[in-house]
This record gives sequence, structure tokens and C-alpha cells, in this order.
Amino acid sequence: KYDYPLHLGVTEAGPVWSGTIKSAIGIGTLLAEGIGDTLRVSLTANPVEEVRTGFEILKALNLTKSGIRLVSCPTCGRTSVNLIEIVDEVETKIRDIPKNLTVAVMGCEVNGPGEARSADLGIAFGKGVALLFKHGQVVARLKPEEAVARLLAEIESAE
Repeated sequence: KYDYPLHLGVTEAGPVWSGTIKSAIGIGTLLAEGIGDTLRVSLTANPVEEVRTGFEILKALNLTKSGIRLVSCPTCGRTSVNLIEIVDEVETKIRDIPKNLTVAVMGCEVNGPGEARSADLGIAFGKGVALLFKHGQVVARLKPEEAVARLLAEIESAE
């Protein structure tokens, strides 16, 4: 440790996709080791993307308690909903909510309930049904088309 703040950054990391990966590895590795006090992500992109990337690095390392951590599955043959579209919608709508929550959006009845149960709030889709979890308990059995709106309402009312 030093008597002055140590600033971390990857200079000229590049465009959003590859620059985010370089920044996450470079900055994230040092932060995970307890090195660094401030950070700057430099991307060839809108500066808003730089801030979002830096914030996501902090969230991934549990170095900030502000902002929702979104967990979702990569989809598989068991997925019966358009999970990619659903996750994109949820991510967009929760992006600026400063609550300290973990939210899971899972696509099947095999692994989905376990992941959704582990989150503060979660939905696990199945064939023709979506289970809504709150702190490990099933609180509603919903039609898939109702699940996102209900999840977002639960997020808004969460303390």
C-alpha cells in the first residue's frame, strides 16, 4: 500500500467488445488482488460505455453495493422462451436502478430454479410457466408473458 491513491486503467483498450475484455482482465485482476484505488476504462466508444464497463467490473468483484447484478443462463435446448430477448429487456430496464440486489433470469426448469432461488429475486421459465422466486422461496407461478413485468415490479418494490 502507498500513501497516495493508485489509479488503474488500460490505455487505448480499443472498441467496446475487445476493449471491455482487455479492461476487465487488466483492471479486474489488479482489483481482485487488492491493488488500486481508482479506475478509468478507455474505450473507442461513447463515454457512457466506459463508465458502465468500469461499474460492471466493480460489481463483478463485489467492490460496490450499488447496482443490480443480473445472472442469466446461456440458453440450451430446454429453453422454451426467447431468453436472449427477455434478458436484454430486463438488463435495459434495471441498468440505472441503484439497489443492491442479485436478480436471476433463467430459461429452463432443470438448472433455473436453483439459480433463481439463490438470487434475491429470480424467474425460472419452464414449458408454459414461469416461477418467481423471492429470497429463495417461490412466491408466484405465472404465465411466461407475465413474468418480466412481475419481476420488474418486485425489483421496484424491493428494499
